[in-house]
Amino acid sequence: MSAGFSVVIPARHGSTRLPGKALHDISGKPLIQHVYESAAASAAQQVIVATDDERIRAAVEAFGGRAVMTGVQHQSGTDRIAEAVGLLGLGDDAIIVNVQGDEYGLPPAIIEQLPAAMHERPAVPMATLCEPISTRRELENPNIVKVVFNSNNLALYFSRAPIPWCDTAAVTDTGAMPCRPYRHIGIYGYRAGFLKVFTGLPRCPLEQSERLEQLRALYHGYTVYVELARADCGVGVDTLEDLERARTIAEESRE
Repeated sequence: MSAGFSVVIPARHGSTRLPGKALHDISGKPLIQHVYESAAASAAQQVIVATDDERIRAAVEAFGGRAVMTGVQHQSGTDRIAEAVGLLGLGDDAIIVNVQGDEYGLPPAIIEQLPAAMHERPAVPMATLCEPISTRRELENPNIVKVVFNSNNLALYFSRAPIPWCDTAAVTDTGAMPCRPYRHIGIYGYRAGFLKVFTGLPRCPLEQSERLEQLRALYHGYTVYVELARADCGVGVDTLEDLERARTIAEESRE
């Protein structure tokens, strides 16, 4: 049984790679609705979209979801979630799951995995998931974030670059890699008290260079626990190509 938790979905309209992606249509529904419905099908006590855009708020409320308006100044989804948690008045021990608003097809079981892992590890302030990368194309795609972690499943680094480095002559498109690279999945668990700490930390050069908010925690000495996802994780919609892939999956599932 999963520990009690809340899901907060950060969603902004101004994505640089795919503007307005939260509202792009997939099989008759905006992307944000697909994400919301996946979260609502989990054991979450509540699901809230945190946005700074009235169009997204209106879309969420139109399909019966709950949204809170947050400031336009936030540099990351975690910063936005921290404001939302404050508005909701959640206690420091509450477990918050950040399901990013562009993760299409994320199974509810995956959403429940993080709070369960954190419940078993009281010292963990922040956790996330990953899945294996099997092709050179994925490894070299900067829109697919990679993660490496140690023997205790604590993150060492996240990057858009192909890490860990593999001799490209030994890497094939059939998965024959001498090392095992992992894709970081856009989902996090936090303790609400840690969110207050996180937003008080200055943005670091690594975070700004990679455009990866989780590097702020690592840079300032905090641990991020990484677990292998227990099910297929769907599609992270970062580009038009990703959007078309999600639409294809949606159409195939209806047949």
